[in-house]
Amino acid sequence: MAKINTCLKRTFIGFNLFFAIVGGIIIGLAVLSQIFTSSEEDSNMESRASGIICLYVMGAVTMMLSLLGAYGAYKESKASLIVFLVCMILGALLMIRAGIPSAVARPQLEGIMEEKFKEILPLSDASFQIKHMADMLQEKLHCCGLFSYRDWNGDIPSTCICNPEEEEEFECRRIGYQYLTQSRSIYSKPCFPILMHYVLLLADIVLGVVFTLASLAVLGTILSCIMIHQLRQRNTATILLSVPAIFTPRLPKYEELQNPPPPY
Repeated sequence: MAKINTCLKRTFIGFNLFFAIVGGIIIGLAVLSQIFTSSEEDSNMESRASGIICLYVMGAVTMMLSLLGAYGAYKESKASLIVFLVCMILGALLMIRAGIPSAVARPQLEGIMEEKFKEILPLSDASFQIKHMADMLQEKLHCCGLFSYRDWNGDIPSTCICNPEEEEEFECRRIGYQYLTQSRSIYSKPCFPILMHYVLLLADIVLGVVFTLASLAVLGTILSCIMIHQLRQRNTATILLSVPAIFTPRLPKYEELQNPPPPY
């Protein structure tokens, strides 16, 4: 006979299978990130490798904990459920600890990044790596300069040039090119506002995922606590109170004196 409520067990198993799928998705994202960054070799490769390793570890830990919780519910293993409970409590605390400061710092993110980007201006005097980064942004986002095309001090690169077939699709403007020797059409939008739009969107997604996972970890903690409590109750020995069906009350003391028992 099952010791845990069947509906609760199925809900908990489904809950953990969902987490296992999430762990697989995280590992898949790590694989895609590794494929996309494998062709790029620069000084940031070490930090990228660290981020990919963190994704692998996070996905693997999520899958293992999910399988542990599903196994504990299916086999009604108290030890597995206790380990799962402890891990869920620690995970919820860590995510809340990381999420709350990030949510508080989110409104200041744009100002912080703006100050950092202004430190590398002008782009014409920046290092090769910064110029390469700016060229990639301009090519991908169809923009010119971080805050304006003037960030290049007239030495505007080819990634800012707006081709004739693109003028109808993107906003372009005509300016003097290569120190005013000729006039060319460039992208009119700066890169920083476009970049910040995606950065803030990514930050909101990350915060949403962190707090959602923290809420689900709390839910997993509650469900595992209920199942452990049910297992403990079933293992407790049942105490039966027996009441005699037939009893003979003693005679009052005064009746014993008035009617003494017959001699034998």
